[in-house]
Amino acid sequence: MDRSIDAELTGTVKDDPYTRVAFTPEAVGMLRTLRDQHGPLMFHQSGGCCDGSSPMCYPLGDFITGDSDVLLAELPLDDERVPVWMSRNQFEYWKHTHLTIDVVPGRGAGFSLEAPHGVRFLIRSRLLTEDEAAALGP
Repeated sequence: MDRSIDAELTGTVKDDPYTRVAFTPEAVGMLRTLRDQHGPLMFHQSGGCCDGSSPMCYPLGDFITGDSDVLLAELPLDDERVPVWMSRNQFEYWKHTHLTIDVVPGRGAGFSLEAPHGVRFLIRSRLLTEDEAAALGP
């Protein structure tokens, strides 16, 4: 693992060297803005078409999760935690990857909180290292 890169992300080296997901500093900045406007937050990645192909940010509890979802992590955002969920079917495809939630200019998903700000969250991915895969399990 290239720790110089991951050390810049939240939710990785500082809290746990082996996590499936992290935020970029730019995503953290947008999340702070959204938290100030909407309160505690959560993400869900459904893996469906259109809006489902992007990580969707909701006020915590607005998206009801269940047995068909997997909790990937609860990432730190200052003194709070932001749960990141993924549909179980999508997780089967992506369980061998580390996901980084970033934010970029552009039109976002219709129901995600960042859309009115002219930005969108997206997932960047890489394969888990052997050490990460062994620590995280299937």
